[in-house]
Amino acid sequence: MFELKNVRVNGIIHIDDLTIPANQFTCILGPSGSGKTTLLRLLNDLSSPDEGEISFKNERVADIDPLQLRRTVLMVPQAPVIFDGSIEDNLQIGLAFSRKEAAGVEEMESVLKLFMLDKKLNDEAENLSGGEKQRLSWARAMLLDPEVFLLDEPTSALDEETARTVLTRFSEYTKQPSKTVIMITHSKTLAELVAENTIEMSRYSLRSGVS
Repeated sequence: MFELKNVRVNGIIHIDDLTIPANQFTCILGPSGSGKTTLLRLLNDLSSPDEGEISFKNERVADIDPLQLRRTVLMVPQAPVIFDGSIEDNLQIGLAFSRKEAAGVEEMESVLKLFMLDKKLNDEAENLSGGEKQRLSWARAMLLDPEVFLLDEPTSALDEETARTVLTRFSEYTKQPSKTVIMITHSKTLAELVAENTIEMSRYSLRSGVS
């Protein structure tokens, strides 16, 4: 699905040849400063390489309309973006921006349940904890139904038990219909739980493989 050839970025990322497969769950592991978030940003053109070529479904990322690419390849940042208003407002706003049909109450309540958010749709989003805001941001992305999810440490504010449960549920969701997930995690335990492929990064080097 994604092909990276001779990619160099800021003296941090050196990727000679990397393929990230479609319809699978890939986890990116590595220490801080190894370029994990930069790699994610390269995949939907939020960052550009200094050298090299990146392609998505055999088309150069640089040649794809950025707005269309980012709707297809959707990034969920580690620091959640939460808007003023209710939980429902926050779930619906992405759909409105993308000019998609609004979600129904049942659909929104279902996605909250999947992410273990025991909240009412009219609850104020600003009153949520850090971990709850992180999950709300993730739930909003799920309603947008992209082809590819780019997840930057989506469980960093969650306790281990909640992280395992939410990730397992999300992984099951991505199997039907089949989705592509590329997730940064600091936890090898969580990677072992869901990853079908892994990318291990360190400064200047990268190793990929099948879990």
